[in-house]
Amino acid sequence: MVAGYTDELPAGDYEVLADDEVMQSDSFVAHRRIARFLLINLHAGKSELRAVDHRDLELALAQDQANGTTNAIKNSAAALSPSEDQK
Repeated sequence: MVAGYTDELPAGDYEVLADDEVMQSDSFVAHRRIARFLLINLHAGKSELRAVDHRDLELALAQDQANGTTNAIKNSAAALSPSEDQK
């Protein structure tokens, strides 16, 4: 379950979309992640974007791994990589 939503999502693969802000000055360019969204594929070809905090996303991944419900994500780059905000 993702914080802020009452329904539990079925096991499966989900796409995470990030919205970054570009900050420019005369001497540098920087990128800042301002939002993350989980793409939920619904029935009949419809989909929904749900805003998700990176901490909630990491918690959901950790819970899935602890429950053994997702074997594929255990070795994925997303599960093994540090959060973008921690770099």
